[in-house]
Amino acid sequence: MAPVGAEYTDENDDYDELEDEGALDGGYADGEYADETADDLAWRSLLDEHDIVVGCGSGGVGKTTISAAIALQGARMGRRSCVVTIDPARRLADALGLESLGNAAHRVEGDWSGELWALQLDPKSTFDDLVRKYADDAEQAEGILDNRLYKNLTEALSGTQEYMAMEKLYELAEEDRFDLIVVDTPPSRNALDFLEAPGRLTRFLGHRLFQFLLLPTRASLRAFSVASQALLRTISRVAGAEIVNDAVAFFQAFAGMEEGFRHRAGRVRELLGDRATAFVLVSAPRLDTVAEAGWFADRLDEAGMQVDALVVNRVHPVFWEDTDELESLVTPGTPDPDMPASAFYDLVDNLLSLCEVNEREEATIAELVAQVAPAPVIRVPLLEEDVHDLEGLARVADALFEVFDPSEAATRPSPED
Repeated sequence: MAPVGAEYTDENDDYDELEDEGALDGGYADGEYADETADDLAWRSLLDEHDIVVGCGSGGVGKTTISAAIALQGARMGRRSCVVTIDPARRLADALGLESLGNAAHRVEGDWSGELWALQLDPKSTFDDLVRKYADDAEQAEGILDNRLYKNLTEALSGTQEYMAMEKLYELAEEDRFDLIVVDTPPSRNALDFLEAPGRLTRFLGHRLFQFLLLPTRASLRAFSVASQALLRTISRVAGAEIVNDAVAFFQAFAGMEEGFRHRAGRVRELLGDRATAFVLVSAPRLDTVAEAGWFADRLDEAGMQVDALVVNRVHPVFWEDTDELESLVTPGTPDPDMPASAFYDLVDNLLSLCEVNEREEATIAELVAQVAPAPVIRVPLLEEDVHDLEGLARVADALFEVFDPSEAATRPSPED
């Protein structure tokens, strides 16, 4: 069996030979993967050459699981890795064998030479921590945290989750606790929200309305013009005095902190554009997810970044390379005297059907594969069961970084086909 993601050829179809050479033990010793393709080599070097991996893609393609499997592989390689997820579902915590995940990194115990940590982003807690960090004193911080406008903004403001995901990434990178950070990006149809979030905050802090509302804190009330005060009175009559008072109190409490937020947003953008950051695009062999992945790749390119690897998840494996040879077997007569002819023909027909499914999937992803070239393309087989424990997550990591035994794959077409 060829390494996952490789073109299947006669030169690398000996699964037992790879196992004898140590290709299944998770290490990357010199000469260990002599039969690897350029895609395999480029993909395996990803964790050696990058400190941050950002998992991108639409919802429902297994992005969270792939991100966790990448972090797990980092731990296998001896790195201190951390996966940051924004998915509120319990499946990642279950897969990692944890009761729950919080906003602080939690260590996952396992049989690997490095360390594996995980956390689930809590946007509100992350924003609160930022306020405490940049406030001049505890009184200023509490004034903001208790403000009703602040509470509404942090809970409902569009883009807060995406921005906080990048803030958490920056925080972990600055702490220097981990040498591999894997970020599972927010499940948003607009897959670039997380990239644009730092810029949106910077534009907001520089907006004339924000600057206007800060005026009472930057000058005496006498300097705060009569016209400006009249404008606030007018807004109060329309929106309600209580809302306006909350807004003014919030911005007054925020005074002096905007520069810290602006600087931090700039550093987040630099971090995303750094060579040590890799973008792994995750898709599935379906027309809708492939189209969205292609759109994302275009937007990433426009932002001056690139797709460093494409992972196509839940692909039917190649069980037989030469379909013509299979079809030639369906001839009158019984090839095996111990097997009824009808049973043999049913097996061959089922194998041909699986080959056709794989061919359709390859045709579906062909344009996307060409679009992200020369990024390596890794195909993760469709498994019989969803990932619900560390053992299942390890199987996904095996499929991503090692050699996958087709006997472990699902042997029937998925509902989408």
